[in-house]
Amino acid sequence: MPKMLARVVVLVCLPCAAVAQPATPVEKWTGKTILLIGAHADDDAQSHGTLAMLQAQKNDVYIVTLTTGNVGTQDPQLSRSQLAQIRRQEELDALAVLGIPAEHYINLGYDDGLLEFEDRKAVVEKLVFFIRKLRPDVLFAFDPGKRYQRWHKSDHRAAAYLAADAARAAMWRLLFEGHILQDGLKAHEIPEYMLYDGAEEDMNTWVDISSTLEKKLTASTRYVSQWGPGWQNYKGARLSPEEEKESKDRARQRVRMREGKPVEGFRHYKGLPDSIGK
Repeated sequence: MPKMLARVVVLVCLPCAAVAQPATPVEKWTGKTILLIGAHADDDAQSHGTLAMLQAQKNDVYIVTLTTGNVGTQDPQLSRSQLAQIRRQEELDALAVLGIPAEHYINLGYDDGLLEFEDRKAVVEKLVFFIRKLRPDVLFAFDPGKRYQRWHKSDHRAAAYLAADAARAAMWRLLFEGHILQDGLKAHEIPEYMLYDGAEEDMNTWVDISSTLEKKLTASTRYVSQWGPGWQNYKGARLSPEEEKESKDRARQRVRMREGKPVEGFRHYKGLPDSIGK
C-alpha cells in the first residue's frame, strides 16, 4: 500500500476507534467503579436498567446529582425546601429498588433551573473532587453532542458540559491542586464514557436490560412528585395500586426495543475527554 494511502486510512480509522463499542460488552462488566452525573433526581432513570445490572454484577455505582430539584412542580402548596426533601427521598427510594446504596448518592445542592447561572469554576471543582475521590472507570453523563452542540433543556445542557469539563480537569494535577495537597487525592483520567440522552443516530451501544426491566419500571414509580397527579397536587410518597400500574405502563411504553429485547442506548466513548464530542 502506498505510504500516503496508508496515512489516510489511519487518519480515517482513528476517530472510529475512539467511539467504538466497548471491547467487553457492558452486560459482562464487573469490578468497575461507575459514576453518573445528572442535573436532577430522576435523570439517571434513562440508565436505570443498565445501572441495576451493573450493581448486581459487583460493580460500584455512584450517582452525583447537581440540583435539589426544588422548583419543578405545579403544586402551589409546596415550598422549595419541601420539594427538595421530597425529591431527595424519591431518588433514594428509586436507587434502593436498583440495589444502589443510599451512601452512594451525592447531591451538590444547587437550585433547580438555574444551573447555567452558577459559578462554573466552583461547580467543576466540586465534580473534580468526587471524580478524584471515587476514581471511576466509567462516567455516565448527558451527551454534550457529537460534532455539534446537542440541544438539551437548560439544566441538562449545563450538566452535559460541566461533566465533560470536570472529567478533563480531573486528569491534570495542577488544576484544583488543593485536592491533591490538602485532601490527599490524586489526578484521575476516566478511561470510558457512556453518554445518554443523545441523538439516536449517534448511539453505538445498546445494553440488553431484560434482566432488570422490572426494576427499572418499579423505580420509575418512586418519582411520585414528577408525574400525573403528584406533579399538580402532591399527596404523599406512595401511589395507589391503580396509579402505580398506570405509572409502570407509561414507563414501559417508553422502553426502546431492539430485536425483541428491551434496551437502553448510549454513545460509548473511550479516549481523552478533550475529544468527547468528536
